[in-house]
Amino acid sequence: MTALPGETPGTGGTDTPQDAVSPPDEAGAQEPGAPEPEADAEAANDGAAEASPVEAEDEAGAEGEAVDPASTEAGAAEASPAPELSEAQAELAAQRELRERIEQRKAAKAAPIAAGAGLSGTAADLLAAVRAVESGEKAGSAFFGQPAAPQAPRRPAPAAAAPPPRTPAPQAAPAPQSASPEALDAVRAVLVAGGAPEALARPAVGALGEQAAELLRTDPWQLLAVPGVRPEQADGFARALLGTDCGPDDGRRTAALVGWVLERAALQGHTALDAEAVRAALAERAVSDPDAAVREAVEEGVALLFQEGEAEEPEEDEAAEEGGLAPDADTAREPVRILLGLDRYALAEESLADGLARLVNACEKAADWAEAAAAAPSPSAAELIRTTAAAGLVAHSGGEAARAEPAALIAAARGLGLRAFGAAHSEDGRRRLAAATGDPDTAVTLAGLLSGAQGPGRDEDGAFALDLLVVLDAPQLDVESAAVLVEALADGARLVLSGDPGVLGSAGAGRVFADVLTARTCPQVVSRTPDPGPIGELVSGIGIGELNQVDAPGREVVIVPVRDAGEAVHRTVQLVADSVPRAFSIPADETQVITVGHGGASGTRVLNEALKQRLNPGPGRFGGFDPGDRVVHVPAPGRAVPGVVRSADAEGLHLDCGGVPVVVPQERVESSVRHGWALSAHQAAGMRWPAAVVVLPGDAAAGLSRPWVYTAFGRGERHLSVVHGVDRALPHAVAEVPAQERTTRLRPLLEALPTPDAAS
Repeated sequence: MTALPGETPGTGGTDTPQDAVSPPDEAGAQEPGAPEPEADAEAANDGAAEASPVEAEDEAGAEGEAVDPASTEAGAAEASPAPELSEAQAELAAQRELRERIEQRKAAKAAPIAAGAGLSGTAADLLAAVRAVESGEKAGSAFFGQPAAPQAPRRPAPAAAAPPPRTPAPQAAPAPQSASPEALDAVRAVLVAGGAPEALARPAVGALGEQAAELLRTDPWQLLAVPGVRPEQADGFARALLGTDCGPDDGRRTAALVGWVLERAALQGHTALDAEAVRAALAERAVSDPDAAVREAVEEGVALLFQEGEAEEPEEDEAAEEGGLAPDADTAREPVRILLGLDRYALAEESLADGLARLVNACEKAADWAEAAAAAPSPSAAELIRTTAAAGLVAHSGGEAARAEPAALIAAARGLGLRAFGAAHSEDGRRRLAAATGDPDTAVTLAGLLSGAQGPGRDEDGAFALDLLVVLDAPQLDVESAAVLVEALADGARLVLSGDPGVLGSAGAGRVFADVLTARTCPQVVSRTPDPGPIGELVSGIGIGELNQVDAPGREVVIVPVRDAGEAVHRTVQLVADSVPRAFSIPADETQVITVGHGGASGTRVLNEALKQRLNPGPGRFGGFDPGDRVVHVPAPGRAVPGVVRSADAEGLHLDCGGVPVVVPQERVESSVRHGWALSAHQAAGMRWPAAVVVLPGDAAAGLSRPWVYTAFGRGERHLSVVHGVDRALPHAVAEVPAQERTTRLRPLLEALPTPDAAS
């Protein structure tokens, strides 16, 4: 028996769901005090929550050219005297010479993009410079922790051959490089001197490197690079170390704040922010001259400056000479948008745009796959095969049932003698793809492919030894991973990005799949295969903004109304432990609970505690865990890997993650392992279970959106239970709360590149 979800009574709540990144505190609340350590695993698990950007308004879709930090000082000095020009426009007038130099740099590459060339040695030099900033003495060094990817030389794809043996899966996850005892002791001494907890020593060394103690001593605001530390806490730490020698306008403080704001925005998926939003955030943090603070941050290398579009100024004198009227500054000029971004994301977006253009233009277009298309299992699969035969880059979109079409493409390409592989977001997705292709060797996880633990390996030039790569769950692809992936594809290789545009976006910064779709840089294939059954019908309606009542004769969809959070927890445990196993013969370990936030009266923490007490009670003798506990492991920010605890010893906590043994070192268990009976929708994206229980108590209403509901409701294969207490907030979210836009630069970069074979 089913019910229309929006008609179920419920109660409102006051707790804010923890998946959303909350805005910073108000200015003036910077009381002295030591920063408290704050676990960041939840934020890393969720990645980019669908929330507004940090401390400022969210505007999406930006393009521009990188502005040399050295030019900003000249830009301020040469600002146009015209009273109608804004300050941003005046700065841009002084940056034209720099844009010409950028164009000359692009033209000086080893080969033009149209010929299929990738990044030149200049970009490699830039990578080295970025890494020098990370480990050096620049004020922004704390904010660039991701190592740059090695540049693979461009080469033609090797001739088709039989697939080489797969690299065996690792028996354990590699442990992160541990900090030296000397560095930890030195950092602890500085932290104690500033009144900060010693527990921050290890994450501080992880964020700042072996030189963390010296950096913190000379620039205490570098502590903002440690996850969980907030500006008011860093201010208290700085006052304890520097005394009266620091203030709200200290250049070290303002530079660190700019980086902190941009890093917070990256957690929500933005690769850049409007400069006005950054200035507003600084003003709220008691910075008296935000404009000067932004300029200094750019000069110090903390951020890069970009402009959206061309900033051509009208020539009023010429217009007058020609007898025309001088244009009105308020009506003739569109506002120039200035963006600020971290160089790691700027480099990734530009590298990715160049690489995608290379794939589009370097592929051999005369391949004859007509016979393979004729044998395809569905019309949509045949269309995908034909389109891929004639293009180096293809975007394929569809729901869960549409995953059969990329599988058919891989099988067809293999039948033609090509080395074809598919990469999924999760181990669960890899298993489903392998089952669809009928060949386990064709399916890998994206993380396994990039690390070399899975897949075809690399050729003598460092490129993946393949001819066709299909990336499933493409909305989960962040811009940095995408840039590394595309750079590792040989000239002539084909790339298909496949996914469901309706699901939540990537945990990391960027919106690669959405930007490729909107830029129309390549042919697009939209699946005509609908998702079957009542769950498929329900989710398909949600995708177009409609929450419909569906017929579920087999109780595939069940709505369980609740009055408050306590009842929601009780009914959830009852469903997982009793009702679903009894009615559908689905054991508890194959039922996944999904809720909006980690905190609150019915968040993942409370639900996991209740489910553990019922399903696997124990003293938690292994750092809070017992053998048999379901957990989620976060090996890297944005990656949530479900697993089960097996044992523990001196090496660490032993997990079984989808059949792969993983050992988590003792010092990382607290920060990277959580119980996993209940997950957030962001953690569950890219995976499916036989049954799903979605918990929507009253305090979850503020965290709901159409992509969230679409993602959560689509995680169950055979059964979906909705523990419903948000009343009309659910249909409102489905109909009127779309995904929050992310500010990125990839779409305009793709539109500006020469891609003569792109779809019209």
